[in-house]
Amino acid sequence: MAAPLILLQDIHLRFGATPLLDGAELNVGAGDRLCLVGRNGSGKSTLLKVAAGLVAPDDGTRFFQPGTTVRYLPQEPDFGNFATTLAYVEAGLGPGDEPYRAQYLLEQLGLTGTEDPANLSGGEARRAALARVIAPEPDVLLLDEPTNHLDLPAIEWLESELKGLRSAIVLISHDRRFLETLSRATVWLDRGQTRRLEQGFASFEAWRDGVLEQEETERHKLDRKIVAELDWLRYGVTARRKRNVRRLGLLHSMRKDRREERRATGNVKLQVSEAEASGKLVIEAKAIAKAFDGTPVVADFSTRILRGDRIGIVGPNGAGKTTLIKILTGELKPDSGSVRLGTNLEVASLDQKRAALAPTTTLKDALTGGGSDNVMVGGVSKHVMGYLKDFLFTPEQANTPLSVLSGGERGRLMLARSLALPSNVLVLDEPTNDLDLETLDLLQEMVADYPGTVILVSHDRDFLDRTVSSVIVAEGAGVFREYAGGYADMVAQRGAGVSAKAPKPKAGRDPEARGEARPAAAAKAGKARLSFHEQHALKTLPATMDKLRTQVSALAAELADPALYARNPARFEAASAGLAKAQGDLDAAEEEWLRLEILKEEMGG
Repeated sequence: MAAPLILLQDIHLRFGATPLLDGAELNVGAGDRLCLVGRNGSGKSTLLKVAAGLVAPDDGTRFFQPGTTVRYLPQEPDFGNFATTLAYVEAGLGPGDEPYRAQYLLEQLGLTGTEDPANLSGGEARRAALARVIAPEPDVLLLDEPTNHLDLPAIEWLESELKGLRSAIVLISHDRRFLETLSRATVWLDRGQTRRLEQGFASFEAWRDGVLEQEETERHKLDRKIVAELDWLRYGVTARRKRNVRRLGLLHSMRKDRREERRATGNVKLQVSEAEASGKLVIEAKAIAKAFDGTPVVADFSTRILRGDRIGIVGPNGAGKTTLIKILTGELKPDSGSVRLGTNLEVASLDQKRAALAPTTTLKDALTGGGSDNVMVGGVSKHVMGYLKDFLFTPEQANTPLSVLSGGERGRLMLARSLALPSNVLVLDEPTNDLDLETLDLLQEMVADYPGTVILVSHDRDFLDRTVSSVIVAEGAGVFREYAGGYADMVAQRGAGVSAKAPKPKAGRDPEARGEARPAAAAKAGKARLSFHEQHALKTLPATMDKLRTQVSALAAELADPALYARNPARFEAASAGLAKAQGDLDAAEEEWLRLEILKEEMGG
């Protein structure tokens, strides 16, 4: 077996009285594709920082293969005093790295390289940080929530880029589809310890459930043994006192183990406060349009939303999704067209920015409004401490200010506030941000069971496929179109996923100064020949594209059968998903082949 690039053994780390890491281990070999999973607050980010050498454990060993290059993507990147995003990304390159990749990756991620890091949005900051860690093509990439704040085009591009790298990758993410696509092995951090499954994330949840079920069986056996020992203790210890002191000690030891046993963290209990049912018609929009400064944001869009519909809205950042929601819910008036709202509507919204409350507000006051110990949920008064426990907060956290909460904890709190409001229409703007996988499961069940209407904006493809009945897609220039089914169904009908929104050029500057020159032009000045990886890709991509075209044709022909869905719904779903994936892979392969051909031509063959 090859020597590991990074090896963590018996890592212990304690914050306060509770151990966060209690014998955790991590082994990263060349070319590994690991996903690191666990509940919010279980220590995943801390373990990744230990692997990166940024946090020293209280005990344990960290082995680092000499000469190994490592790049770490934090959740909150530090841009220091860099004047531009290009300067920030170039500073992450090593002496032997190819300088053209800094500009190329920024362009691929929708940035020009001239942006001031101090003025970046959350999504732009994440893109610049990704370009910085990917550009050197290090031996090991440690990525903490790389898809946070990214839109669908950027997420799908990142998948393709990471698949083509030779780097070993350790990945933390809440995006199921992203994990399934990239991972080959799974490390589960649970109660301070790690277990490793030599399969990708697609196999993890069934394996995890089996492990927890086995634990529950063992716990039940222990309980039965304690009962048997108690019976013996009551009726037999007097006659056999001296001979059985050891057995009595064993009972006390088992009791101690039972008391001190660290059980798996409980699940969030999601309950929605339901208002009186709305009318059958919830929203009817006819030829609505909206423009800002002459730029169309919504153009001639019509839709009819009925009670019980689950509507997903997708598109690149800045495409007008939030504006469309505000028009549909009556918060914003369209420039033309009409919106008719149904009767008896009670709308509850979840703000994607999680910024509706002051940082100094405590958890208790955020839920009760202050001055009370109770919160109304489903028309029933509930003590705030019990409601906090439903969302995995401890009573000790009740007076904690919001400023010290993690992203996942803030997301759970905003969910708790939104779901406590009486409603028959739920508007969820990026509800999956920062939530762990178990909470996502419960949120999905809540959306499915909600008796009212749901309007959902999300970049999480798996969550959309599991929850919505139709998808409204931003197709550019203010055009929105509606497709029946989930995200994969939309891709199958449309023939493509969501397209990226072109970056706005800087006025008064030539294309090269704006960073809009083709990657090949930047490459020409940066290196004299294709790398080995690029040469190999250029040779193998044509055969890959032929194979994918054959696959696309076969699946499209199968889906052309109008009786397929009625005859075999499961096969229809599988074929639709397969077509979407094959078409996406084909598009990515064609784009990469074209980029390499242009690069080769610019270098003179």
